[in-house]
Amino acid sequence: MNWNFTDTWIVVTGVLCAVACALPGCFLVLRKMSMMGDAISHAVLPGLAIAFLFTGSRASLPMFVGAAVTGVLTALFTQWVNRFANVDRGAAMGVVFTTLFAIGLVLIVRAADHVDLDPGCVLYGAIETSAPIVPSEVPRAAIINGIVLLLNLGVITLLYKELRLSSFDPSLSDTLGFSSSLLHYLLMTIVAVTTVAAFESVGSIIVIAMLIVPAATAQLLTHRLLPMLVIASAVGAASAVLGHIGALTLPSLVGFTDTTTSGMMAFAAGVLFTLAWLFAPHNGIVTRLLRKPEPRPTDLPTS
Repeated sequence: MNWNFTDTWIVVTGVLCAVACALPGCFLVLRKMSMMGDAISHAVLPGLAIAFLFTGSRASLPMFVGAAVTGVLTALFTQWVNRFANVDRGAAMGVVFTTLFAIGLVLIVRAADHVDLDPGCVLYGAIETSAPIVPSEVPRAAIINGIVLLLNLGVITLLYKELRLSSFDPSLSDTLGFSSSLLHYLLMTIVAVTTVAAFESVGSIIVIAMLIVPAATAQLLTHRLLPMLVIASAVGAASAVLGHIGALTLPSLVGFTDTTTSGMMAFAAGVLFTLAWLFAPHNGIVTRLLRKPEPRPTDLPTS
């Protein structure tokens, strides 16, 4: 395995992307809204395509604005379909995000005729091409993901108490004056912006794994929010490092020519989740099998 500065920048970009995704992903998992992350990651495509068509470029600001608006609209449409059409929430998500995703794909193909846009990169990312040619140059993808990471950290730090309360007890949050609906749409906006920041690195498909899998892994290891955020960030960062190492070493071992780093990042995250699922201190499958069962009252010795 030959490692150079390009590999270093790929890993740095992957770590920033994964940690930025893991932080809001924890709140999605706690709110039992993991599928909403999937919905938003697909449904922001129309916003991206419209931004491309109007501006004729891939400038970050129009992308963020388009994604944020579409992400909030996805949450609104899902709630409206659920409430007014009397459709199950999961089914409402499926209706909304598949429709918007299809519209987005059509618009992206249309936008690709006017700008340098590869629909495949939008779906699967191209983190390898984000690395700079010279060592001193900082990749644009690293800058964007770093800014979004700082943004997510700032919002979670400032609104930690409110987000925690609305995640565990929305009714109490409303009673105390913290609008659970407003916090919900703020979280949806953060997820939308984070998803778009990750598009260039991991695309709209792999970003779902970066949003949910580290958070789900952390939930197996702790029942407290702050440690969950830290563990999820660590799992996301480890997935980026192990994913790129795996992309460099594993293909030759199984007879393939190469593979993508983004795909291997998702695979590494899945492996880490499996290990936590098996060996978590309290809820791991193997841990529970090896744990000595507590004696039942009828099994206690009598005098």
